[in-house]
Amino acid sequence: MEKTAMIAIVGRPNVGKSTLTNTLVGEKIAIVTNKPQTTRTRIFGVVNRGDTQLVLTDTPGFHKPRTKLGEYMVQVVHQSVTDTDAAVLLVEPVASVGTQEEMLLEQMKNAGVPVILAVNKIDTVSRERILEVIGAYTAAGYAFESVVPISGKSGDGIDLLLEEMEKFAVEGPKLFPEDMTTDQPERQIMAEIVREKLLLCLEKEIPHGTAVEVTRFSERDNGIIDLEVTIYCEKASHKGIIIGKQGAMLKKIGELARTDAEAFMGTKISLHTWVKVKENWRDSDFLIRNFGFTQE
Repeated sequence: MEKTAMIAIVGRPNVGKSTLTNTLVGEKIAIVTNKPQTTRTRIFGVVNRGDTQLVLTDTPGFHKPRTKLGEYMVQVVHQSVTDTDAAVLLVEPVASVGTQEEMLLEQMKNAGVPVILAVNKIDTVSRERILEVIGAYTAAGYAFESVVPISGKSGDGIDLLLEEMEKFAVEGPKLFPEDMTTDQPERQIMAEIVREKLLLCLEKEIPHGTAVEVTRFSERDNGIIDLEVTIYCEKASHKGIIIGKQGAMLKKIGELARTDAEAFMGTKISLHTWVKVKENWRDSDFLIRNFGFTQE
């Protein structure tokens, strides 16, 4: 008997949702950096455990939006919570319930969604601190289906978390083929790899004001992939920083991206990048849709 469960992974920015999703899936399907708001849209990750398929939804960090792109990201979280069988609220090992967690829990309560509380990064704190965190959420009166201390980075507690997720699976056909780990097309993954390197290499606000578009993705007869990518930024001064002195920064970003892209695709990649300016694109409904940020 085949069973399937849709599970949303939600939490504040930079709490480790994408790292956890990658660990659960067993493959890097979502980019990871130490900067908040790395994830911009909903990403499905697929985990097959015998006859049960778990479809995980990695969501943007829940935050107070300052742009229309931010509003889109928050709406993605809300939609993901309402279109799911259960949710995992991922929290830092901090012994208090934050405003963002309160708002998320209220949303899930109103939607009637059962919640698993996952206390992340347990490899960085003591057992006493973990118990304090659990105690803080329990004292606040939230009714969790279960509480699972985990480390998305080291893998501690992951098997137990998967077992708890499986309890929400219902009888029905699997939604994705056995060999599929994500719903993202290869073009989108290539764009996200480039954006990850922008986040890693650039400082402050600049990388958050970038968008990446794959304008060419084609395979030669010998298996080499020709990949052409346009990086959009919001200011001419940002363009100069992204390119760097004599093109050094753009070259570094391209080399890092090519390495990861070749590892993912399993073949050589010829990567060419360009940088263009689209002022204030994060506040343009048209450009947000044009870059693929839609609710559909």
